[in-house]
Amino acid sequence: MDFSDYGFLRVAAISPPIALADPQCNAERILEKYEILSAAGCSIVLSPELSLTGYSCEDLFLTDDLLNAAQESLIALALATKQSLLVVGAPLRLEDGRLVNAAVVLAQGKILGAVPKQAIPNHAEFYEARWFASGREVDSPLTIEGNEFQVCAKQLFRVGETLCAIEICEDLWTPQPPSAEHALNGATVILNPSASPEQVAKSDYRRDLVRMQSGACMAAYVYAGSASSESTKDVVYGGHLIAAENALLLAESERFHADATLIVDIDWQKLRHERTVNSNFRALPRDSSYRVVGEASKIEITDLHRSISPHPFVPNDPSTLSERAQEILNIQSQGLIRRLHAAKCERMVIGLSGGLDSTLAFLVCLDACQNMSWDLSTVFAVTMPGPGTSDHTRTTVELLVRATGVALTEVAISDAVEQHLVDIGHEQTDDIPFENAQARERTQILFDLANKHSGIVVGTGDLSELALGWCTFNADHMASYNVNSSVPKTLIKHLVHWYSKNRASGSLASALERVLQTPISPELLPTSDGTIQHKTESLIGPFELHDFFLYHFLRTGAGVRRIELLANLAFGSKYDKDEIGHWLDVFFERFHRQQFKRTTLPAGPKIGTVSLSPRGDWRMPDETEWRGRLN
Repeated sequence: MDFSDYGFLRVAAISPPIALADPQCNAERILEKYEILSAAGCSIVLSPELSLTGYSCEDLFLTDDLLNAAQESLIALALATKQSLLVVGAPLRLEDGRLVNAAVVLAQGKILGAVPKQAIPNHAEFYEARWFASGREVDSPLTIEGNEFQVCAKQLFRVGETLCAIEICEDLWTPQPPSAEHALNGATVILNPSASPEQVAKSDYRRDLVRMQSGACMAAYVYAGSASSESTKDVVYGGHLIAAENALLLAESERFHADATLIVDIDWQKLRHERTVNSNFRALPRDSSYRVVGEASKIEITDLHRSISPHPFVPNDPSTLSERAQEILNIQSQGLIRRLHAAKCERMVIGLSGGLDSTLAFLVCLDACQNMSWDLSTVFAVTMPGPGTSDHTRTTVELLVRATGVALTEVAISDAVEQHLVDIGHEQTDDIPFENAQARERTQILFDLANKHSGIVVGTGDLSELALGWCTFNADHMASYNVNSSVPKTLIKHLVHWYSKNRASGSLASALERVLQTPISPELLPTSDGTIQHKTESLIGPFELHDFFLYHFLRTGAGVRRIELLANLAFGSKYDKDEIGHWLDVFFERFHRQQFKRTTLPAGPKIGTVSLSPRGDWRMPDETEWRGRLN
């Protein structure tokens, strides 16, 4: 399998030992790294600023011996290159006599181009203006031993199916980094060869700078800092290597390593999607003077240097998850409070089933009461047992209200449903009309009670169910305000677990743990022995798979083949390929067929970057078709 066919590009940053003022030695060390990394599938190998000579050569930059040696080594390196791009730092003397600090791009046995440093620092420990001119206005042709190329900042270098661009060290630290313009003109990957000396806490600032600039540019950003062997006099270098992608830190090296290498696989297809859907990115002006250099060559990637999270909606880090849980509950409760004020209502009417979704919505109602200093009587909890209600969930509901002090109203629906079915001449008790009659009866009761008690109906259905259409039209599909509408099932489970561990008293925590152990079920099929008969995941598939499919379809714009590949990487040890393929077909078939339900959704708070609200994030016709994964 070639992962480059699915939108991935492998990039390496290196920080080899530097021999100051010895270009031949440095070229040999760089080439050794380049050959290993290009053989390992790296399309780009990035070395630090002035890596061919060393950054700390000072007045030696003004000597012919060093400049000539650098030029000879540069040509030797160029001749040795193959398909992969190699970026090396070197001083270049222009035809008008100016010396620039340049990043030179080599591939396929030649020099493709050179990018000069624009921001020349001349403060604190830096004294670059003594030797180098700014490359801000430079656009000069240069020929070195038959290699004709352009020295210009406004160049994009083609690599695989995407483009990369370069800014050098201080360029990033300015108020207007060139990388922003590079990104607008097509660069998906920004490379930064740097020589940034270490100081206390500077590495944190540097990391944040790289990460945030990758987000501002909606790009991948790869940074290569000079090694500790560059250190001289009062400055010490750490060889910091950093890679980020759209504000996410992908990886970084340990500092003060004698010979560091960082390899990352960039998801340029996801970045392209980010730019496609972002209206501001589309609207900003482009610069027609940019040139594209190089040929579209693709390097095979047979493995993936990137972890694929099986639960992309759930943070891996426990502390991040804790912060996220609190924030989500705040967003939900504040949205509910605003809707209550706007409706001039005093009661929150909620149906409790003993399952995950209604439990989270119930906790949001409790938070809303706390935030408004309202009495718990404003939460009007209703349980509506029917033919499929199990003893387990009935007991769970009782434990939840008992632990919180909320009064519970019970309205049994079995007789009403039976009478309704008789009225419409329907006798079966195991089909869709029988199931939906229960759901609609419950919704009617909730809305009528809301009218009676001057309240609003708090919806409980989650994002995963909306994606699959796993709700009854004009029944649990409806609410006055649905607090869970953009919370996926996998995240709901973690939110309830977090609440039980961090916010709940002993009895409430026990009730919540009971909820977490309950199989997901609408409980719409008759039960003869009081146990749950109707298990959702056995019918429509595991929610963790569907949430994975949903995230990559909506958030990254991935096609079905790419989603299948990623799912096999993420879940390969848990589900076999045929099972993943089957549920992927189920997901897309239901997603297309059930859009009509999402077109008429009630309002609910947007929690994260994925939402199916017809008024905001997702709009599509109700009449699309899914022809199957294999067609």
